[in-house]
Amino acid sequence: MIKTRFTELFGVDHPIAQGGMMWVGKAELVAPVANAGALGFLTALTQPTPEALTKEIARTRDMTDKPFGVNLTILPSINPPPYAEYRAAIIESGVKIVETAGYKPQEHVDDFRSHGIKVIHKCTAVRHALSAERMGVDAISIDGFECAGHPGEDDVPGLILIPSAANVVKVPMLASGGFADGRGLAAALALGADGINMGTRFCATQEAPIHENFKKAMVEADERSTDIIFRTYKNSARVARNAISQEVIRLEREGRPFEDVAHLVKGARGLEGLMNGDTDHGVWSAGPVIGLIRDIPNVKDLVETIIEDAEVLIRERLGNMLDALSARSVAA
Repeated sequence: MIKTRFTELFGVDHPIAQGGMMWVGKAELVAPVANAGALGFLTALTQPTPEALTKEIARTRDMTDKPFGVNLTILPSINPPPYAEYRAAIIESGVKIVETAGYKPQEHVDDFRSHGIKVIHKCTAVRHALSAERMGVDAISIDGFECAGHPGEDDVPGLILIPSAANVVKVPMLASGGFADGRGLAAALALGADGINMGTRFCATQEAPIHENFKKAMVEADERSTDIIFRTYKNSARVARNAISQEVIRLEREGRPFEDVAHLVKGARGLEGLMNGDTDHGVWSAGPVIGLIRDIPNVKDLVETIIEDAEVLIRERLGNMLDALSARSVAA
């Protein structure tokens, strides 16, 4: 068993988190992740109202007695959702772990922590991680350029971003973006992280509440099968390559304003696709790590395999390299 500052702080068995994912972070996935000894997150804004979130938290508790959390992503918007009400629902439901992301989370962090809730903040840059640390968060999730969803605008891959953050961030840190197996976990630990956060890999599991066509599409894809959209709007998003993402890129190249692509990328359209199985109906988030996905296991088997493979790598392959190096030194 691999113990880190992350597992100790959040009371989980394994240094693996399933981050909040729009439309996917539901009880059907989160409870099995928790039961497998990892840390799963419900996605608050997947639920249409704060009252619905309260019910989803209760539904998850009916399915697991292990720790799980809720993701609350704060995005600037002309008509923002009632963030304070969602926050209150989380607090009143007795949730003890929250993943925050997005725009100016200070008031949310302060309120959560005043109620004894541990906060992990998701960042895409070292400077943002340090800012979140100053806000008082308990842990950081650092997202490299490989991540699905919004990778920021700096384009720094995890191989550089993770150790750069580890050099200066003092609180426990999850590495996010590009992780799917034991090799990734071992690498993240070597780079200075205390665990990994996975999104795309958990979508390709038996329990993920999306249509099987999307899971099969991930298995059949390779590492080149994603697109970066919204680059010209300074709001880059990494999604699976499909007819819609290619059309959005074409319109962006023509210099079209966001209003001309909004109908293609609206959340309701994406949700319809995830439910009806049409992978070209809307945009859907996925990272290039889909090139490493070759099966659709259940969550328990996935988590156990990642841990077992990481342990073998650390103990045997890397250990054998050290033994061989020591033997050569003695011989010399």
